[in-house]
Amino acid sequence: MGLSSSAPVVDVLQIPMPGQEVVTALGVVAIMLLIGLSAFFSSSEIAMFSLPQHRIDSLVDEGVTGAKTIREMKQNPHRLLVTILVGNNIVNVAMTSIATALFGIYLSRGQSVLATTFGITTLVLIFGESAPKSYAVENTESWALKIARPLKASEYALYPLVVLFDYIVKGVNSIIGGSAAIESTYVTRDEIQDIIETGEREGVIEEEEREMLDRIFRFNNTIAKEVMTPRLDVTAVAKESSVEEAIETCIQADHERVPVYEGNLDNIIGVVTVRDLVRELRYSEGEPSLARVVKPTLHVPESKNADELLAEMQENRLQMVTVIDEFGTTEGIITLEDMVEEIVGEILEGDEEAPVEFLEENVAVVQGEVNIDEVNEILGIDLPEGEEFETLAGFVFNRAGRLVEEGEEIEFDGVRIRIERVDNTRIMSARVTVLDVDGERSDDGGTGELVVQDDVRRVDAPHVEAAPDRVRREAGDVLNAAKAFLFERGHEVAVLQEHGRDVAVVGVDAEDVHATLGLGFYNRELKWTGEPP
Repeated sequence: MGLSSSAPVVDVLQIPMPGQEVVTALGVVAIMLLIGLSAFFSSSEIAMFSLPQHRIDSLVDEGVTGAKTIREMKQNPHRLLVTILVGNNIVNVAMTSIATALFGIYLSRGQSVLATTFGITTLVLIFGESAPKSYAVENTESWALKIARPLKASEYALYPLVVLFDYIVKGVNSIIGGSAAIESTYVTRDEIQDIIETGEREGVIEEEEREMLDRIFRFNNTIAKEVMTPRLDVTAVAKESSVEEAIETCIQADHERVPVYEGNLDNIIGVVTVRDLVRELRYSEGEPSLARVVKPTLHVPESKNADELLAEMQENRLQMVTVIDEFGTTEGIITLEDMVEEIVGEILEGDEEAPVEFLEENVAVVQGEVNIDEVNEILGIDLPEGEEFETLAGFVFNRAGRLVEEGEEIEFDGVRIRIERVDNTRIMSARVTVLDVDGERSDDGGTGELVVQDDVRRVDAPHVEAAPDRVRREAGDVLNAAKAFLFERGHEVAVLQEHGRDVAVVGVDAEDVHATLGLGFYNRELKWTGEPP
């Protein structure tokens, strides 16, 4: 008598087949649990990688629970990221599979696929991604501490898969040239500056604080030439001077310390202070001597980085250093006060004039020695800064190609600069006006030429060749010597630097000028344009 092979098995085990209601309920519970796990992994990614390293170190020092686990996992950020991604993807795939099976009980195959696609996508986006990540952003530190140990346990549970995918990803990165370190937490200088600007807009920091922080960031890119007090403003005493004369010089200049030179300012040998001078005058044994109180100073190139110079001054306990150019000529001096002013802003004493004084909202009187970048920041403009100049006076000299007089104007890119005060060869102050968009502009479209000198002359051979037969003219002062030779018809010109000091005299052989320049028309930038229009 034969029996079915399956019947006894069913009869013996007595396994009841669950109904559709039970299967559906279990599936819904499983999906809810998986959504929770998806939220866990998604929020973990935001919390772990948004927590800055310095804060992690502080939490570890404070002995906060979970901080050491966070630091341990952050030491291998790539492994941490792979763990989170593997866990999140396994959860999402499992959720999709279960949902497809549940919908398949009640719907056709095509309908179940559509229902799963839209239904699970909606659930994951809302409850598995958006909401958890938003919470993690708002509660980064506290949430990171809470999920640190469960996330570490997940790493152990998924260890085989994590290791496998870790090596696979690293191999792919090596092939395509990707970086495995992109997941690590880092902050750039630009990002910090953006945070500072955002803080000002949100009212977290004041405008003055933001300006000071901006100056701190610029300090790293500042050179000695931009910080120094120029040579023309330097008060110094000769080595041969008496102590009384040195004290009188300090008092008249209202300076606590002054440099001491031998011969001329290009040979500064040290620095003296009023305190040492008075002590030498009152309490020295024998005849007071200036040489005994002179302290050595440091000579630095004008291109030296400001923050490096500050560190060097602190290390050597110097209050003043001498700035020299490539020829060894003294360009100016730098004091610790000059360094501090680069960070905190101008520190005015007595009747000292403010470097920038606003007359109206878009009109300001600016001292000629003010750096271009400072003018741009204060007025919200964009004047160019060239390699050959850093100050407003240097910009005007560069554009004019010669000395300028009071009352002359220059326009550049919507900015009008009117020369207010000139001392000999030096531009002391200028009125800077920011023009409206529809305001008056120069006819040349903002080339930066002086408005009152907007003429161009023809250079022809007969005129040039006749130069040797003419009466020798007195040398003129210019910044662009080539322009002067062509347009002012001079033979020798004194070349100035931006602070208004004579540098050298340049000459040219008029007999050979035509051979070099040729014939024709030259524009204001000394570029060949052919015949005049």
